[in-house]
Amino acid sequence: MKPSFYVFKLKRNILPLIFLTFTFCLVIFSGSNLKAVKSGLTLWANSVVPSLFPFFVATEILMNTNIINILGRLLNNYMKPLFNVSGKGSFAFIMGIISGYPVGAKIASEFRKNNICSKEECERLLSFTNNSGPLFIIGTVGILMYGSTVIGLLLFITHILAGISVGIIFRFWKRDTNSNLSFSKRNVEYKTVSFSNLGEVLSKSITNSISTIFLIGGFVVIFSCVISILKASGVLNIFTSFISPIFNIFNIDTSFISPLVCGFLEITNGINSISQIACKKLSINLILTAFLLGFGGLSVFLQVLSITSKTDLSIKPYIYGKLLQGIFASFYTYIFINIIPFFNFDI
Repeated sequence: MKPSFYVFKLKRNILPLIFLTFTFCLVIFSGSNLKAVKSGLTLWANSVVPSLFPFFVATEILMNTNIINILGRLLNNYMKPLFNVSGKGSFAFIMGIISGYPVGAKIASEFRKNNICSKEECERLLSFTNNSGPLFIIGTVGILMYGSTVIGLLLFITHILAGISVGIIFRFWKRDTNSNLSFSKRNVEYKTVSFSNLGEVLSKSITNSISTIFLIGGFVVIFSCVISILKASGVLNIFTSFISPIFNIFNIDTSFISPLVCGFLEITNGINSISQIACKKLSINLILTAFLLGFGGLSVFLQVLSITSKTDLSIKPYIYGKLLQGIFASFYTYIFINIIPFFNFDI
Protein backbone atom coordinates (compact mmCIF):
# COMPACT_ATOMS: atom_id res chain seq x y z
CA MET A 1 0.00 0.00 0.00
CA LYS A 2 1.48 3.32 -1.11
CA PRO A 3 1.67 6.04 1.53
CA SER A 4 -0.49 9.05 0.77
CA PHE A 5 0.52 12.59 1.50
CA TYR A 6 -1.73 15.56 2.00
CA VAL A 7 -0.31 18.61 0.25
CA PHE A 8 -1.27 21.77 2.05
CA LYS A 9 -1.56 24.67 -0.36
CA LEU A 10 -1.11 27.85 1.62
CA LYS A 11 -2.47 30.19 -1.05
CA ARG A 12 -5.72 28.23 -1.33
CA ASN A 13 -6.17 27.83 2.44
CA ILE A 14 -4.90 31.15 3.73
CA LEU A 15 -8.38 32.63 4.24
CA PRO A 16 -9.75 29.58 6.12
CA LEU A 17 -6.63 29.70 8.32
CA ILE A 18 -7.16 33.39 9.06
CA PHE A 19 -10.82 32.90 9.91
CA LEU A 20 -10.05 29.86 12.07
CA THR A 21 -7.38 31.82 13.95
CA PHE A 22 -9.81 34.71 14.38
CA THR A 23 -12.43 32.35 15.86
CA PHE A 24 -9.92 30.90 18.36
CA CYS A 25 -8.78 34.40 19.33
CA LEU A 26 -12.37 35.44 19.99
CA VAL A 27 -12.51 32.72 22.65
CA ILE A 28 -8.99 33.17 24.05
CA PHE A 29 -9.27 36.96 24.37
CA SER A 30 -12.99 36.99 25.16
CA GLY A 31 -12.60 39.51 27.99
CA SER A 32 -11.05 42.26 25.90
CA ASN A 33 -13.18 41.33 22.89
CA LEU A 34 -16.41 41.90 24.79
CA LYS A 35 -15.24 45.40 25.67
CA ALA A 36 -14.24 45.99 22.04
CA VAL A 37 -17.67 44.88 20.79
CA LYS A 38 -19.43 47.21 23.25
CA SER A 39 -17.11 50.03 22.22
CA GLY A 40 -17.72 49.33 18.51
CA LEU A 41 -21.48 49.24 18.98
CA THR A 42 -21.40 52.49 20.96
CA LEU A 43 -19.29 54.12 18.25
CA TRP A 44 -21.68 52.91 15.55
CA ALA A 45 -24.83 53.96 17.42
CA ASN A 46 -23.57 57.35 18.59
CA SER A 47 -21.52 58.47 15.57
CA VAL A 48 -22.25 56.45 12.43
CA VAL A 49 -26.04 56.07 12.58
CA PRO A 50 -26.88 59.74 13.36
CA SER A 51 -24.46 61.10 10.76
CA LEU A 52 -25.09 58.66 7.90
CA PHE A 53 -28.58 57.14 8.12
CA PRO A 54 -30.54 60.33 7.25
CA PHE A 55 -28.26 60.90 4.26
CA PHE A 56 -28.75 57.32 3.07
CA VAL A 57 -32.53 57.83 3.10
CA ALA A 58 -32.23 61.24 1.41
CA THR A 59 -29.98 59.79 -1.28
CA GLU A 60 -32.38 56.92 -1.98
CA ILE A 61 -35.29 59.35 -2.30
CA LEU A 62 -33.34 61.72 -4.56
CA MET A 63 -32.54 58.76 -6.83
CA ASN A 64 -36.31 58.64 -7.49
CA THR A 65 -36.43 62.24 -8.69
CA ASN A 66 -35.19 64.07 -11.76
CA ILE A 67 -32.39 65.79 -9.82
CA ILE A 68 -29.68 63.72 -11.56
CA ASN A 69 -30.77 64.90 -15.01
CA ILE A 70 -30.98 68.50 -13.76
CA LEU A 71 -27.48 68.37 -12.28
CA GLY A 72 -26.29 66.66 -15.44
CA ARG A 73 -27.40 69.58 -17.60
CA LEU A 74 -26.15 72.25 -15.19
CA LEU A 75 -22.73 70.80 -14.38
CA ASN A 76 -21.77 68.85 -17.49
CA ASN A 77 -19.50 71.71 -18.67
CA TYR A 78 -17.52 71.38 -15.42
CA MET A 79 -17.54 67.64 -14.76
CA LYS A 80 -16.51 66.63 -18.29
CA PRO A 81 -13.33 68.74 -18.58
CA LEU A 82 -12.21 68.12 -14.98
CA PHE A 83 -13.09 64.48 -14.37
CA ASN A 84 -14.07 63.10 -17.80
CA VAL A 85 -17.50 62.03 -16.54
CA SER A 86 -20.90 63.34 -17.54
CA GLY A 87 -22.64 66.02 -15.49
CA LYS A 88 -24.80 63.34 -13.86
CA GLY A 89 -21.70 62.24 -11.96
CA SER A 90 -21.90 65.50 -9.99
CA PHE A 91 -24.69 63.91 -7.93
CA ALA A 92 -22.29 61.22 -6.68
CA PHE A 93 -19.58 63.82 -6.05
CA ILE A 94 -21.84 66.23 -4.13
CA MET A 95 -23.59 63.56 -2.05
CA GLY A 96 -20.25 61.86 -1.39
CA ILE A 97 -18.92 65.11 0.08
CA ILE A 98 -22.05 65.88 2.13
CA SER A 99 -22.80 62.39 3.40
CA GLY A 100 -19.55 60.48 3.96
CA TYR A 101 -18.38 56.89 3.54
CA PRO A 102 -19.65 54.86 1.66
CA VAL A 103 -22.34 57.01 -0.01
CA GLY A 104 -20.20 57.97 -3.02
CA ALA A 105 -19.42 54.33 -3.84
CA LYS A 106 -23.05 53.37 -3.32
CA ILE A 107 -24.26 56.01 -5.79
CA ALA A 108 -21.59 55.08 -8.36
CA SER A 109 -22.74 51.45 -8.12
CA GLU A 110 -26.39 52.47 -8.47
CA PHE A 111 -25.46 54.52 -11.53
CA ARG A 112 -23.93 51.41 -13.08
CA LYS A 113 -26.90 49.19 -12.18
CA ASN A 114 -29.32 51.68 -13.74
CA ASN A 115 -27.06 52.44 -16.76
CA ILE A 116 -26.94 56.13 -15.86
CA CYS A 117 -23.21 56.30 -16.62
CA SER A 118 -20.85 54.01 -18.50
CA LYS A 119 -18.67 51.44 -16.75
CA GLU A 120 -15.55 53.60 -17.21
CA GLU A 121 -17.29 56.71 -15.87
CA CYS A 122 -18.53 54.84 -12.80
CA GLU A 123 -15.03 53.53 -12.13
CA ARG A 124 -13.69 57.08 -12.35
CA LEU A 125 -16.39 58.17 -9.91
CA LEU A 126 -15.35 55.40 -7.54
CA SER A 127 -11.82 56.81 -7.39
CA PHE A 128 -12.77 60.21 -5.95
CA THR A 129 -16.42 60.48 -4.85
CA ASN A 130 -16.32 58.17 -1.81
CA ASN A 131 -15.26 60.67 0.84
CA SER A 132 -15.57 61.32 4.55
CA GLY A 133 -18.36 63.78 5.35
CA PRO A 134 -18.26 67.16 7.15
CA LEU A 135 -20.24 65.86 10.13
CA PHE A 136 -17.53 63.28 10.81
CA ILE A 137 -14.46 65.41 9.97
CA ILE A 138 -15.55 68.70 11.55
CA GLY A 139 -17.88 67.36 14.24
CA THR A 140 -16.41 64.05 15.38
CA VAL A 141 -12.71 64.48 14.51
CA GLY A 142 -12.31 68.25 14.85
CA ILE A 143 -14.56 69.10 17.80
CA LEU A 144 -14.86 65.84 19.77
CA MET A 145 -11.38 64.37 19.25
CA TYR A 146 -9.18 67.47 18.84
CA GLY A 147 -11.42 70.00 20.57
CA SER A 148 -11.14 72.51 17.71
CA THR A 149 -13.53 73.51 14.94
CA VAL A 150 -10.61 75.10 13.06
CA ILE A 151 -8.75 71.77 12.97
CA GLY A 152 -11.89 70.08 11.65
CA LEU A 153 -12.24 72.76 8.99
CA LEU A 154 -8.58 72.38 7.96
CA LEU A 155 -8.89 68.60 7.63
CA PHE A 156 -12.15 68.92 5.67
CA ILE A 157 -10.69 71.44 3.20
CA THR A 158 -7.56 69.37 2.53
CA HIS A 159 -9.69 66.20 2.28
CA ILE A 160 -11.89 67.68 -0.46
CA LEU A 161 -8.91 69.21 -2.31
CA ALA A 162 -7.24 65.79 -2.26
CA GLY A 163 -10.40 64.15 -3.63
CA ILE A 164 -10.61 66.68 -6.48
CA SER A 165 -6.92 66.12 -7.27
CA VAL A 166 -7.48 62.37 -7.50
CA GLY A 167 -10.52 62.92 -9.73
CA ILE A 168 -8.47 65.05 -12.14
CA ILE A 169 -5.74 62.39 -12.29
CA PHE A 170 -8.28 59.60 -12.89
CA ARG A 171 -9.91 61.46 -15.77
CA PHE A 172 -7.36 59.52 -17.85
CA TRP A 173 -8.61 56.13 -16.56
CA LYS A 174 -9.50 54.09 -19.66
CA ARG A 175 -9.89 57.30 -21.65
CA ASP A 176 -9.46 55.52 -24.99
CA THR A 177 -12.72 53.59 -24.65
CA ASN A 178 -15.74 54.82 -26.60
CA SER A 179 -18.51 53.55 -24.31
CA ASN A 180 -18.93 57.04 -22.77
CA LEU A 181 -20.46 58.41 -25.97
CA SER A 182 -23.75 56.53 -25.71
CA PHE A 183 -24.34 57.93 -22.21
CA SER A 184 -23.30 61.56 -22.63
CA LYS A 185 -26.62 62.97 -23.85
CA ARG A 186 -28.92 60.37 -22.44
CA ASN A 187 -31.70 61.29 -19.99
CA VAL A 188 -32.62 58.58 -17.52
CA GLU A 189 -36.25 57.67 -16.94
CA TYR A 190 -37.30 57.49 -13.29
CA LYS A 191 -40.36 56.45 -11.41
CA THR A 192 -40.72 60.03 -10.20
CA VAL A 193 -41.78 60.39 -6.58
CA SER A 194 -45.22 61.96 -6.07
CA PHE A 195 -47.87 62.09 -3.36
CA SER A 196 -49.46 58.93 -4.75
CA ASN A 197 -46.31 56.79 -4.38
CA LEU A 198 -44.50 58.74 -1.63
CA GLY A 199 -45.20 56.03 0.96
CA GLU A 200 -43.82 53.30 -1.31
CA VAL A 201 -40.67 55.26 -2.21
CA LEU A 202 -40.02 56.30 1.41
CA SER A 203 -40.55 52.75 2.66
CA LYS A 204 -38.15 51.31 0.09
CA SER A 205 -35.59 54.05 0.81
CA ILE A 206 -35.68 53.37 4.55
CA THR A 207 -35.41 49.60 4.02
CA ASN A 208 -32.38 49.94 1.74
CA SER A 209 -30.76 52.46 4.10
CA ILE A 210 -31.26 50.20 7.14
CA SER A 211 -29.57 47.35 5.27
CA THR A 212 -26.57 49.55 4.45
CA ILE A 213 -26.26 51.05 7.94
CA PHE A 214 -26.33 47.60 9.57
CA LEU A 215 -23.68 46.45 7.11
CA ILE A 216 -21.44 49.33 8.21
CA GLY A 217 -22.17 48.54 11.88
CA GLY A 218 -21.08 44.96 11.35
CA PHE A 219 -17.75 46.06 9.87
CA VAL A 220 -17.13 48.54 12.71
CA VAL A 221 -17.75 45.84 15.37
CA ILE A 222 -15.67 43.16 13.62
CA PHE A 223 -12.70 45.46 13.13
CA SER A 224 -12.96 46.66 16.73
CA CYS A 225 -12.50 42.98 17.67
CA VAL A 226 -9.58 42.56 15.26
CA ILE A 227 -7.78 45.57 16.75
CA SER A 228 -8.46 44.29 20.28
CA ILE A 229 -7.00 40.86 19.39
CA LEU A 230 -3.89 42.40 17.81
CA LYS A 231 -3.30 44.44 20.97
CA ALA A 232 -4.01 41.62 23.45
CA SER A 233 -1.90 39.05 21.56
CA GLY A 234 1.11 41.35 21.31
CA VAL A 235 1.13 41.20 17.50
CA LEU A 236 0.71 44.96 17.32
CA ASN A 237 3.78 45.48 19.54
CA ILE A 238 5.87 43.15 17.34
CA PHE A 239 4.73 45.02 14.23
CA THR A 240 5.57 48.32 15.92
CA SER A 241 9.13 47.19 16.67
CA PHE A 242 9.71 46.42 12.97
CA ILE A 243 8.42 49.79 11.77
CA SER A 244 9.97 51.99 14.47
CA PRO A 245 13.36 52.40 12.65
CA ILE A 246 11.55 54.05 9.72
CA PHE A 247 9.82 56.52 12.07
CA ASN A 248 13.14 57.25 13.78
CA ILE A 249 14.69 58.17 10.43
CA PHE A 250 12.00 60.84 9.92
CA ASN A 251 12.21 61.89 13.59
CA ILE A 252 8.57 60.92 14.25
CA ASP A 253 7.51 59.68 17.67
CA THR A 254 7.12 55.87 17.53
CA SER A 255 3.98 56.11 19.70
CA PHE A 256 2.14 57.00 16.47
CA ILE A 257 2.82 53.56 14.94
CA SER A 258 0.18 51.59 16.82
CA PRO A 259 -2.66 54.11 16.19
CA LEU A 260 -1.63 54.37 12.54
CA VAL A 261 -1.81 50.58 12.10
CA CYS A 262 -5.21 50.59 13.82
CA GLY A 263 -6.29 53.36 11.44
CA PHE A 264 -5.28 51.24 8.44
CA LEU A 265 -7.76 48.67 9.74
CA GLU A 266 -10.55 50.93 11.03
CA ILE A 267 -10.43 54.68 10.52
CA THR A 268 -12.37 55.95 13.57
CA ASN A 269 -10.45 53.97 16.19
CA GLY A 270 -7.13 54.93 14.59
CA ILE A 271 -7.85 58.67 14.38
CA ASN A 272 -9.17 58.73 17.95
CA SER A 273 -5.93 57.12 19.19
CA ILE A 274 -3.76 59.55 17.16
CA SER A 275 -5.63 62.56 18.57
CA GLN A 276 -4.88 61.42 22.14
CA ILE A 277 -1.08 61.37 21.67
CA ALA A 278 0.46 64.39 23.36
CA CYS A 279 2.97 65.97 20.99
CA LYS A 280 4.47 69.47 20.84
CA LYS A 281 4.24 69.32 17.07
CA LEU A 282 0.49 68.82 16.66
CA SER A 283 1.07 69.06 12.92
CA ILE A 284 2.28 65.42 12.96
CA ASN A 285 -1.03 64.32 14.51
CA LEU A 286 -2.96 66.29 11.89
CA ILE A 287 -0.92 65.10 8.90
CA LEU A 288 -1.36 61.45 9.92
CA THR A 289 -5.06 62.05 10.59
CA ALA A 290 -5.42 63.64 7.13
CA PHE A 291 -3.85 60.57 5.55
CA LEU A 292 -6.23 58.18 7.34
CA LEU A 293 -9.25 60.32 6.41
CA GLY A 294 -8.23 60.18 2.76
CA PHE A 295 -7.24 56.52 2.74
CA GLY A 296 -10.33 55.30 4.59
CA GLY A 297 -8.93 52.07 5.99
CA LEU A 298 -9.58 48.39 5.35
CA SER A 299 -13.02 48.49 6.98
CA VAL A 300 -14.30 51.13 4.52
CA PHE A 301 -12.62 49.27 1.64
CA LEU A 302 -14.54 46.08 2.47
CA GLN A 303 -17.77 48.08 2.77
CA VAL A 304 -17.18 49.45 -0.72
CA LEU A 305 -16.22 46.01 -2.03
CA SER A 306 -19.47 44.55 -0.69
CA ILE A 307 -21.35 47.21 -2.67
CA THR A 308 -19.36 47.09 -5.94
CA SER A 309 -19.27 43.28 -5.99
CA LYS A 310 -22.91 43.37 -7.13
CA THR A 311 -21.82 45.19 -10.30
CA ASP A 312 -19.16 44.72 -12.99
CA LEU A 313 -17.09 47.66 -11.71
CA SER A 314 -13.38 47.13 -11.06
CA ILE A 315 -12.22 47.91 -7.51
CA LYS A 316 -8.73 48.91 -8.71
CA PRO A 317 -9.46 52.62 -9.32
CA TYR A 318 -10.90 52.85 -5.81
CA ILE A 319 -7.78 51.31 -4.22
CA TYR A 320 -5.37 53.51 -6.18
CA GLY A 321 -7.56 56.57 -5.69
CA LYS A 322 -7.83 56.25 -1.90
CA LEU A 323 -4.09 55.71 -1.50
CA LEU A 324 -3.43 58.81 -3.60
CA GLN A 325 -6.07 60.79 -1.72
CA GLY A 326 -4.42 59.95 1.60
CA ILE A 327 -1.04 61.13 0.27
CA PHE A 328 -2.50 64.32 -1.23
CA ALA A 329 -4.47 65.10 1.94
CA SER A 330 -1.31 64.76 4.06
CA PHE A 331 0.65 66.96 1.64
CA TYR A 332 -2.03 69.68 1.51
CA THR A 333 -2.34 69.64 5.31
CA TYR A 334 1.43 70.08 5.61
CA ILE A 335 1.33 72.99 3.13
CA PHE A 336 -1.59 74.73 4.90
CA ILE A 337 0.05 74.37 8.33
CA ASN A 338 3.38 75.79 7.15
CA ILE A 339 2.06 78.57 4.89
CA ILE A 340 -1.02 79.84 6.76
CA PRO A 341 -0.25 80.78 10.42
CA PHE A 342 -3.96 80.46 11.30
CA PHE A 343 -3.71 76.69 10.79
CA ASN A 344 -0.40 76.20 12.66
CA PHE A 345 -1.08 74.56 16.02
CA ASP A 346 2.49 73.60 16.93
CA ILE A 347 3.68 74.74 20.35
